[in-house]
Amino acid sequence: MDIILAGYNLDYETIRRMGEIHPELTGLTPETVSAAYARISRSPKPVNELRATARLEVEKARQSNNNIVFEMGHSSIAEHAVFNIDVLGVSRLLVEEIEKFRLCSYTEKSQRYVLFSDDFVIPEEIKNARMADRFVDLIRRQNELYFRLYEKLRPHVFDKHRDLADDPANRSMLEGWAKEDARYILSLATQTQLGMTLNARNLELVMRRMASHILQEANEYGRKLYEIVKPVAPSLIRYTEKTDYDHLTGKNLSERISTFLQEISHEEKISSDTRSFCAPSSMVDLIQITPDADNRVLSAFIHAATNRPLADCLRLASALPLSQKEEIFRTAFRHMKSHDAAPRALESVDLTYELVISASCFAQLKRHRMATLLCQDYNPELGVTIPDAIRETGMETVFLEAIGATEDLYAKLRKTVPAAAGYCLTNAHRKRVFFKINARELYHIARLRADRHAQWDIRNLAVDMIAKAETAMPLTLMLATGKDGFDARRNELFGT
Repeated sequence: MDIILAGYNLDYETIRRMGEIHPELTGLTPETVSAAYARISRSPKPVNELRATARLEVEKARQSNNNIVFEMGHSSIAEHAVFNIDVLGVSRLLVEEIEKFRLCSYTEKSQRYVLFSDDFVIPEEIKNARMADRFVDLIRRQNELYFRLYEKLRPHVFDKHRDLADDPANRSMLEGWAKEDARYILSLATQTQLGMTLNARNLELVMRRMASHILQEANEYGRKLYEIVKPVAPSLIRYTEKTDYDHLTGKNLSERISTFLQEISHEEKISSDTRSFCAPSSMVDLIQITPDADNRVLSAFIHAATNRPLADCLRLASALPLSQKEEIFRTAFRHMKSHDAAPRALESVDLTYELVISASCFAQLKRHRMATLLCQDYNPELGVTIPDAIRETGMETVFLEAIGATEDLYAKLRKTVPAAAGYCLTNAHRKRVFFKINARELYHIARLRADRHAQWDIRNLAVDMIAKAETAMPLTLMLATGKDGFDARRNELFGT
């Protein structure tokens, strides 16, 4: 066995300086790795020799990439070229679009830990509609209230948690609690930044989707990605233009569905007034779950431990007495620690939720990219989420006054520039989310989001999601809890 380090990411400034000092080094591109790995399947040479050849013959490597990735269609070759990209000065609304891509990595500036300044994006759509002055006035009102809220909330948090405040080590955490509640009045136009890591195949997809996006800020983001990456890896980036599939499908679906629903409303005299069905009955509705979920997971355990066909495993799982079912699950979980992933057998059952959540909560939920996550637009008719601390400090009235001013401008923007109206809404505003996960992913959500260190909004959401699911699959979810409660739950089940 011979394990060789083929490469690793370097800061671009380091690479640029190296190229200036040693102009003879022509292989300072990730394309050479892609080209070498592409040749593995057809060459008897060791892969380290293939890489050496690619570094010496960059243009040949690029021709090879073009042929293999685009002519032959082996797009996975582009996944070997990886980029780290700084994204600065983008709105929180655009970040929701940026982070929709599953197979990328993101680390975003957090409004929980950083006290934000007065920086915000003024959308081109709003400028062109000559509503920029009104937009700026509103955002500055929101931002001024943000700082007022923080000044009120900070001493309130320290006073409410005096036991923690006595230890200077907790100062940053307590200040963070004040920041995370004050941020509920910040708009989705607020500027932020993030670090992003992705491969060339996904990068091309991002560019194509952004070119088709309805927001001009998204179009600009895609163009700027192209400008910085194309010179570095021209052989791996080709299909970046707007497509009818990305550009028209969503629009056409909305129009067709709207037409059909109007026909149904007319024929059956069903009210078309959206206000009649906007108010949520619950923040968390478990809409669908795999039937007989515990037995389904149990059959997956049996399948992995025997040579029986799956249908036979499911029949056996259903036939076992409850005590034996419990013992199998306990055996599967007995040695699991809080840092261990739940068994993969739990992926055999699914849960579909409809969630009504704030923008602050969604900013965290969207990080769970392996889920199926489909969103409606933010909708003021769903109400707003107000932190308890804002009520406790007597700031609820002024908070709601700012929300009222926000929704007044939102209504006007909806008539003139509907695509950009959402920029003025706040982190307190809500939207409906279709959220489908498997039970293994629910364990991950439980560990991270049901933990006492999690932000209260998403913690409440996670606890409610788990509680609703536990009734349907108590054996599968016997250890679904936050990290802080994991050891205690485990000790209850298995002892120390």
